[in-house]
Amino acid sequence: MTSLSLGDLLVCIVEPSPTQHRIIADALHANGVSNLLHCHSGAAALASLGNDSPDLIVSAMYLPDMTGDELIHAIRASEEFGETPFLLVSSETRFRYLEPVRQAGVVGVLPKPFSGQALRTALLTTLDLIEPDESLVFEAETLQVLVVDDSPLSRNHISRVLGALGISKIDHAADGVEALQLIDRHLYDFVITDYNMPRMDGKELIDHIRRDVTHSSIPVLMVTCEHNQQRLAAVQQSGVSAICDKPFEPSMVHGLVRQILSA
Repeated sequence: MTSLSLGDLLVCIVEPSPTQHRIIADALHANGVSNLLHCHSGAAALASLGNDSPDLIVSAMYLPDMTGDELIHAIRASEEFGETPFLLVSSETRFRYLEPVRQAGVVGVLPKPFSGQALRTALLTTLDLIEPDESLVFEAETLQVLVVDDSPLSRNHISRVLGALGISKIDHAADGVEALQLIDRHLYDFVITDYNMPRMDGKELIDHIRRDVTHSSIPVLMVTCEHNQQRLAAVQQSGVSAICDKPFEPSMVHGLVRQILSA
């Protein structure tokens, strides 16, 4: 189990509105987080990464100098701070604005107003990313995993979650066609795939896997932004092991790993 607690976290709030900053700060205090930094702009937040090294960035979508999407992509482009956990708090609901943020790998996208439980889940996810679950690392290090997603940022985020479990044997594929080529050459313990991808999507990939006698029993976890219930129902019928949203909780991957190790 992790030795870190929520009280150990240093959180940077990036919010130009004093009222919204107070609301977020009060909610963090209610969860035991007292070490807070306040930045009014994206540039100030990026500077804080070098000066203070916060454990988590909590940002609004619209800042004076950039958007939350631009901020997280600037963070992910950094070699030194690119893996810093990021939480978006925004009243924005339009898919085209939220999709790039989810694809970049975040611990949560919370609406305004947000619930205390949703914030706590994002904070606990941050702890999961910062410090591995030692009870899983020893056994998980032998697993070989394939991550399939057309977004490089999303693949990197998922791989980081796996790395926190001690899984280091990770291959990447940008779509289902590449994934099948790798599956033909390697024996994977499980596959994590997106739904919407070029050439061959996640459902088609699962269909191919389940029809292949050699690989039909491979557990497959789908991590996706897809919310069309008819499409997701079709994926369920294809034999997916589990489906979770982007952003996803590492506990979903933890559960699948435990399931595989106990089989």
